[in-house]
Amino acid sequence: MPRFVVLVRLLLVALALAGGGAFAQSYPNKPIRLVVPFPPGGSADVVARSVAQAMSQGLGQSVVVENKAGADGIIASEAVMKSPPDGYTLLLATNTAFNAAPILHKVVPYNPVTDFTPVGKVGNFGFFVFVHDTVPARNLAQLIEHARANPGKLTYGSGNSTSIIATARLAQQAKVNLVHVPYKGDAPMTLDLLAGRVHMAIATGTLLPHVKEGKLRVLATLLPQRAGSLPEVPTLPESGAEQIPLTPWAGIFGPAKMPREIVDRLARELTRALAQPDVRAQLEGVAFQPQGSTAEELAVMLREQIEIWARAGKDAGIAPQ
Repeated sequence: MPRFVVLVRLLLVALALAGGGAFAQSYPNKPIRLVVPFPPGGSADVVARSVAQAMSQGLGQSVVVENKAGADGIIASEAVMKSPPDGYTLLLATNTAFNAAPILHKVVPYNPVTDFTPVGKVGNFGFFVFVHDTVPARNLAQLIEHARANPGKLTYGSGNSTSIIATARLAQQAKVNLVHVPYKGDAPMTLDLLAGRVHMAIATGTLLPHVKEGKLRVLATLLPQRAGSLPEVPTLPESGAEQIPLTPWAGIFGPAKMPREIVDRLARELTRALAQPDVRAQLEGVAFQPQGSTAEELAVMLREQIEIWARAGKDAGIAPQ
């Protein structure tokens, strides 16, 4: 190959690398979208808005939360997957879209491991067993006894994958027949639970204010230890049930092949956001446990959780639809 051609090619490569570095250094120069696969008002939405506001301060650009609910997170995830990997479209991914969707659906248009770039973990959701005030149960044992005495009459709402699989697993363990009523998120499900149109739900801490108002009762937590804000609420094993081996988590991802410099910048701002006392207070207020990670740690956790959720779905007898 002529020396002139070789020099030209080397120059083009150098210019491309320099351009990429300049792009990363100027990032961000416009608002960033953080897509949430649930409706407004639920726990994931609360987490996203708390973190987005704090990250905006460090990035010098707005991080705008965009709710895109439906299909167990598939709609939002696919939209982010197809976006340019420039750091301006991010996903608040949870176990629903990345771990449970392959269990619940025969066709999922993405691979959580290869089609996304991990940025960092945000933390874990706290889940609880809630019942409407008309249900005559003051603890989990009484709820199971009531369900056995009324087979096929007790309804449960679900706003996410943890609700679906955890309730199916609990019903299977207790040998009770519950009627499932699915929703697109905790917020719409909560309206029907408060109205008594569904009797119970395993849901996130966003429902806890309704317990304080006396409209709902909380019988147990799925957390491995009692929640610090609710020390009187027992765990499943303390209530006579088996612990459900699921981790309801949240993390930030971008499309595949995002530049490392941009990933590192976002990860630094996420870490700073999670360290802020006001952010931690907001998250802990809905029983969300802030827990950051590196991008590499998030990738490892994702692979582990895919296997754990697959086993849990199989044990609960859930077949993809």
